[in-house]
Amino acid sequence: MSDITPDLKMKPVDAVIVGFGWTGAIMAKELTEAGLNVVALERGEYRDTYPDGAYPKTLDELTYIQRSKLFQDMSKSTFTFRHSITGVAVPYRQIGAFKPGTGVGGAGLHWSGMHWRVLPEELQIRSHYERRYGKKFIPEGMTIQDFGVTYAELEPHFDFVEKVFGTSGQAYKVNGIVVGDGNVFEGDRSDNYALAPQKVPYTAELFRRAAKAVGYHPFVNASSNASGPYTNPYGCQMGPCNFCGFCSGYACYNYSKASPNVNIMPALRMVANFELRANCNVVRINLDGSKKRATGVTYINADGKAVEQPADLVIASAFAYNNAHLFLLSGIGKPYDPVSNEGVVGRNIAYQMMSTIQTFFKEDTNTNPFIGAGGTGVALDDWNGDNFDHGPLGFVGGSPAWCNPAGSKPISGIATPDGTPAWGSAWKKAVKKSYLNTVSFDCHGANMTYRDCYVDLDPTYTDKYGQQLLRFTFDWKENDIKMSRFVTDKMMKVAEAMNPESIKVSVKNVGDHLDLRNYQTTHWAGGTAMGADRKTSVVNRYLQSWDVHNVFAVGSSVFPVGIGYNPTGLACALTYWSAKAIREQYLKDPRPLVA
Repeated sequence: MSDITPDLKMKPVDAVIVGFGWTGAIMAKELTEAGLNVVALERGEYRDTYPDGAYPKTLDELTYIQRSKLFQDMSKSTFTFRHSITGVAVPYRQIGAFKPGTGVGGAGLHWSGMHWRVLPEELQIRSHYERRYGKKFIPEGMTIQDFGVTYAELEPHFDFVEKVFGTSGQAYKVNGIVVGDGNVFEGDRSDNYALAPQKVPYTAELFRRAAKAVGYHPFVNASSNASGPYTNPYGCQMGPCNFCGFCSGYACYNYSKASPNVNIMPALRMVANFELRANCNVVRINLDGSKKRATGVTYINADGKAVEQPADLVIASAFAYNNAHLFLLSGIGKPYDPVSNEGVVGRNIAYQMMSTIQTFFKEDTNTNPFIGAGGTGVALDDWNGDNFDHGPLGFVGGSPAWCNPAGSKPISGIATPDGTPAWGSAWKKAVKKSYLNTVSFDCHGANMTYRDCYVDLDPTYTDKYGQQLLRFTFDWKENDIKMSRFVTDKMMKVAEAMNPESIKVSVKNVGDHLDLRNYQTTHWAGGTAMGADRKTSVVNRYLQSWDVHNVFAVGSSVFPVGIGYNPTGLACALTYWSAKAIREQYLKDPRPLVA
C-alpha cells in the first residue's frame, strides 16, 4: 500500500470518480442526476474535439498513430510483462500490441466506434457450457465464470447506451418480431437502433456477397459513427459521418464519432454539482481504520502535490487493468495467488484472439480503402459464442468475423501479398499494385481466462512516486488458438468465394507467445472480475466491492472472461446497471447490496 502523505486536503464531496472515459462519464451523469456533488479525476490532460480534433491538423497519422498523441505515455507510466509465473517481467517501453488512452475521454476519445452488445450465453458462459456439454468439457485451469447478471436484466441499458451514443444499425428482432436483415444470432431487443444503418463501402459489400454465397448470415455492423444528424437523450448533438477514415486513434473533427467528450460532457458542463479535474493521478483509495469503508482518494496534481479528496462514494473507472492496480495499491480485496488459487484481485485477465485474412485482386479493381469509418462494415456471427456445436471440437469460445473498412492510412494501412520484401523497389511495386485492389477482414476472437494469467504488483519496478508497477503474467493458450484456427479456416471459404488472385492469412499457431511489438487490439478485460461468489470475484453483480461497500468498479475490468466483441457496449451497459442500483438502492441505505 502507498505511503504517500497528502500535502493538501480538499472539501468533502458525495462521490469521486477515478478516470474520465466512457464509464466515468456515465457515472458522473447518473450521480449528478441523483443530486450528488461529484468530482471526476483524470490523470491525463484536458481533451476535447477542439483543439484535439481540429481539422485539418487531426488528419495526421504520424502525430496521432506513429507518435501516439492520444495514447498513454510509456515514459511516464507503464507496466511490466512476462509470459509465465516463472519468467522475469520487463517494462512495456513503447506502444505496440495495445493502445491505452490518456486524458479526458480516455480510450473513448480515440476508439473506432465499433459498437456491440454481448451474446446472451456469454454472460452465463460457465453454466451454459456445463449445461450443454458437461462440466468436464471446460479444460482444467480455465477459470471462466458467469457475470452474475443476465442479458434480460441488461437489455434496457444496452438500448439506452445505443441512444446515448447515436448508434447506427439494423435490428433483426424487436420484442420478438423480425423487423429487418440484422444479426440473426443477437439477443432480442426492446427497440431499434438510434439511427439507420451506416452505408456499406465497396470492400464490405464484396465480403457480404461472398459470405452469403457460402451460406453464412452477414449483416451491417452496428456503428457509433453517426449515419445522420442526431441529438441524444442528454441533448448532445452529432453530425453525419463523412467516411474520412480517421477514427481509431483520432479525435473526430466532425462530431460524428461517439465519445464521452461529444455525447456526455456537454450535458455535464451545464450542472453545478459536477467538477472535472484533469492532470490528477489517483495513487490510492483511502480506507478507514476498519479497512471496510473508503474515505476518499489521494491523488498527485499537476504541481506534483499530493492531495486528499474526501468522498462518501468512490467509483473506480480507470482503463481495464488499471482498476486492479488501484485496488492492489489501496489494499482492497485479497490479491490473487495462482499457486494456491486463492485471492481475487488481479484474477481472470483476458485479451482477444485475432486473425486476419487479406485478399489481393487484379489491378483496376479499385476497392478504395482510404474511404472508411471506424465502426462501419459487414460482420457475421455464425462462428461466434456458442452459435455452433462445440461438442466435437474440443475448445471453448468463438469469434465474430467482419470486414471493417476503417480507412487505410498511408503509413500503417499498406497491405502486400505473401513474399513481398519489407523495403526496396519490389516493395514499392507491390504497394502500388495492391493498395487499390485489396480486401481485408478479421476474426475477432474471444479469449478465455486461466489460472496462470493474472496481474499483480511487480516486486522490482516502481513508478516515479515509488509505487509498484502493475505486472502482467499472460500468454496465449491452446484452447483459444484452436478456436481461432477453426474460425479462420471457416472464413477462408469467404475469401475463396471472392475469387482473388492471392490470399494472405495471419493466424496464431499452437505454441506461439504473446508478441507485444505488433498491434492486435486494446481490449483487455478482468482484474476486478464480477460474479456471484466472493471467493472468485472482486465485485458483486452490481459492481460493488465485496470488501469495501462504498467502492464500485466499472469498465471492462469487471468482465470475468474475454468476449468475442469489442467491450465498450457491454462495459457501458454494466455501468448504467450499476448506477441504477446505486441510485435506487445504495443511496437510500448504504450497505452491501448482496449478502
